Amino acid sequence: MTTADQLGKADIDASLKAGSIETDTERKLLRMSAIDQTAWEIDPSDLPEFCRKPTLVLGCGNILFGDDGFGCAVVDYVETHYRVPEEVCLLDAGTSVRKLLFTLCLSSARPQRLLILDAIDAGRSPGEIFEIDPAEIPPVKLDDFSMHQLPTSNLLRELQESCGVEVRVLACQTGPLPEEIAPGLSDAVSGAVPEAAEWLVHEYFVRTAAPRGDLCQRQTSA
Repeated sequence: MTTADQLGKADIDASLKAGSIETDTERKLLRMSAIDQTAWEIDPSDLPEFCRKPTLVLGCGNILFGDDGFGCAVVDYVETHYRVPEEVCLLDAGTSVRKLLFTLCLSSARPQRLLILDAIDAGRSPGEIFEIDPAEIPPVKLDDFSMHQLPTSNLLRELQESCGVEVRVLACQTGPLPEEIAPGLSDAVSGAVPEAAEWLVHEYFVRTAAPRGDLCQRQTSA
């Protein structure tokens, strides 16, 4: 049974109605599952980079709603302070994570490891960093476009259980989220960004990875 079959026609129809199939690649993958799985062959080079790299890191959230932008801030921090290895795809997914995950579920090529970076309310101290199982992701959050919507959580479990992708979620406890547009992290969550970046680099980058400044200094003195 293919992944597309496991997702089911109802899920595909729902995604079409929701307008989540927007790219040419997604349309090709959808046709592949809906018409004849064995009749379609997609050149891996035609797939987006996030499908082809062994490791995928997605920073999720809405930067317009305070601490919800934590995941995006971590991605920006890592890109600024570290060299990203060739085998790692680091993306600021913003509020589009569901579309990316849907593409991964239908793709013929997928990363071996997927890390989700996001802020959630788990009743902990604001700014606390912790890892949770994808099954423990809260079903709702203030932002309607959040990865915490149930369909997205189901896609994470689908990737983990049916597609063989190692899925991990690194979360940060939010402070109170604004009810209106208010960009910018709170002091507590902003202070957690470097900590989360260091954790990411330790877990997913080459063990000898160094901050950009250190690398530049070594190259200059060489």
